[in-house]
Amino acid sequence: MELSSVVLTTGGSVGFFRLVNAGVGRLPIPETARRNAWKWRNIATSFVHSFITAIWAVLCFFRHPQMAEDLIETYSMFSHALVSFSIGYFIYDFFDMVLNQKLSVSWELLLHHMVVITCFGLSVLSCRYVGFAVVALLVEINSVFLHLRQMLRMASMAAGTLYRVNSMINLGTYVVFRINTLAWMTRWLVLNRDKVPLLAYSLGSVGLAIMTAMNIVLFYRLLKSDFLKSSARETRKEKEM
Repeated sequence: MELSSVVLTTGGSVGFFRLVNAGVGRLPIPETARRNAWKWRNIATSFVHSFITAIWAVLCFFRHPQMAEDLIETYSMFSHALVSFSIGYFIYDFFDMVLNQKLSVSWELLLHHMVVITCFGLSVLSCRYVGFAVVALLVEINSVFLHLRQMLRMASMAAGTLYRVNSMINLGTYVVFRINTLAWMTRWLVLNRDKVPLLAYSLGSVGLAIMTAMNIVLFYRLLKSDFLKSSARETRKEKEM
């Protein structure tokens, strides 16, 4: 794979998401979200990335099933382009946060983005572990519902039926496509230790450790916010009756 192809796809992705962000800014914004219009545009842009990437990642294995049998050497142009496309999004989002948010607020996501850009960059430049990267992008299936949840909260729709249904789907897909996927990736890396060079193994291990810790914390926050608090409120109401 030529370097120019990677640069072109990644650069095109950065430009695409800049246009998406600008387009979102021209659409009507819920009144309750106007006080933080930047965050609304940022989340909406992330939603677009997740929606495209989730479908694309599934299609990669559907169109090229051999890749599932060899996550190191086997890949297709279609899957390679997906990883390059996602790098472009993470580069765009990284600088969008750096320019518009305080470091104390965004450091967790900035760390996440640096890990992803580094690991995915190694994959597309070496044309190895592309299948592994596509597996990692299956988490974007959950991100669709995660970003939708944030947008519903910003639009003051957290008490509606749509929010409650989305919360249940969000938690279910979180377990399946984030926690389980990360666990499977960690297990795969350990079992294939002899096939992976030390640098790639170390980078992958550190990256997965950081991702796992961040996702466990986020899972607890979601569970506490959407389910534990509502259960506590219902219990208090029953006692008051």
